Amino acid sequence: MGEHNKVEIISEEIIRPSSSTPAHLKTYLLSSIDQFSQAVYGRVVFFYTQNIDDHNASNNNITEPYSSSNKKSQQLKNSLSKTLSRFYPFAGRIDNNTSVDCTDDGAPYVEAKFNGLLSTFLDDQRDNPVIIDQFFPAAILSPEAATWPILRVQATFFDCGALAVGVCLSHKLCDARSMSVFMKSWAETSKGLVQPVVPIFKVASYFPPGDYHTKLKVPPSSNNNNNMAEELVTKMYVFNKEKIVELKSKVADTRVQQPSRVEVVTALIWKIMIAVSQSNIKNKLDKTTYFVTQTMDIRKRAEPALPEELVGNLVTIIPVETKLNEPELADVVAEFRNGVREFTEKKGKSLRGDGALTVILEVVKGLLELLGRDDTDGVIFTSLCTFKLYEIADFGWGKPTWVNILPLPNGVVKKLVTLMDTKDGGIEAWVSLDKEEMSLFESHPQLLEFATHYYSIV
Repeated sequence: MGEHNKVEIISEEIIRPSSSTPAHLKTYLLSSIDQFSQAVYGRVVFFYTQNIDDHNASNNNITEPYSSSNKKSQQLKNSLSKTLSRFYPFAGRIDNNTSVDCTDDGAPYVEAKFNGLLSTFLDDQRDNPVIIDQFFPAAILSPEAATWPILRVQATFFDCGALAVGVCLSHKLCDARSMSVFMKSWAETSKGLVQPVVPIFKVASYFPPGDYHTKLKVPPSSNNNNNMAEELVTKMYVFNKEKIVELKSKVADTRVQQPSRVEVVTALIWKIMIAVSQSNIKNKLDKTTYFVTQTMDIRKRAEPALPEELVGNLVTIIPVETKLNEPELADVVAEFRNGVREFTEKKGKSLRGDGALTVILEVVKGLLELLGRDDTDGVIFTSLCTFKLYEIADFGWGKPTWVNILPLPNGVVKKLVTLMDTKDGGIEAWVSLDKEEMSLFESHPQLLEFATHYYSIV
């Protein structure tokens, strides 16, 4: 990417809640699961193309798109201030991993300019996807995520009038579902809805805080999965709707009826990863067990179910194993479903109160044990395909044309896959592997058959 096609910071200010937080809400307790969660930023960026009014104004040689940029920026700031009054802990400070001091310290809002066109950036990112990182106001592994700011926002305007809204939220307070609740409420406020989504901040009443440090003993690890010395490569692969339909037809049988988009794409990638592992010369020890993880929202799995608007970390990870060297796609999907069913049947009633943390710690311990074994090789999967990010983030100038999170390895494992919706019903898969494995992965015949690097965003 040329030097002129980079983000330039124009200004930064602190956005505070439009109304003061009442005295009885000044201290917000973190739940036991929040306490256990990593102090990192969850991130998402929404790209919006130039709208018709901007285009017409530009043709009339008036101050657009710059006056439009100012108007949109002011609209974002005003609606963010109102939204923070409802999401008051997001404007506070985390105190010693136990609570949030809701003192209305606010959230930094950065206004930036991209010296180039959105189309130029999109062309560049297809060859180098990590350049998306400049549209986020903070890195994933920022120490500030443990204290303040809990929320950061960056609005970046392109020369063509397009806009990128990057959001960072501390994982100490919320998961992806919580992020989607916040974005929906903010967008609805921006559009002037009288009754935007109202969050529920009482997760600690369901999952009381406690001394989680003594409840998890991390086993020693010698597995090469934990060796982060290799240079990792992150690439995006797109599975369009037609290819997903074709994959579904290959999977559907008497064991698996009506497979989902996420199930078939996950199954294909895992199947290819197993083949890569077997052909990777760095695997000096024989791998006999292959595993994949699924991240699951426990709101619906708990008995009774928890409200979707409940803000906090309400997820667990389900590891699924196989000893098959060449599993069929239907085998893999069947294993996924069995894992979710068994977890729900055995653990669902425990996902309330004190028992929830015990359940989650048991799952984490089991995953760490898998990572620590020499005979295993695994992939960490995360899916954001159920949060309707394209539908919820209309601030009043149309739905986003592209939504992304640029997932990066977190230092625990080197094999990471994150699935995102495309605007037209397909799936983007962001894959992080070391160089040698990426070379094997991207040349695999089945990946070439079903996926492409190219996605027509605008």
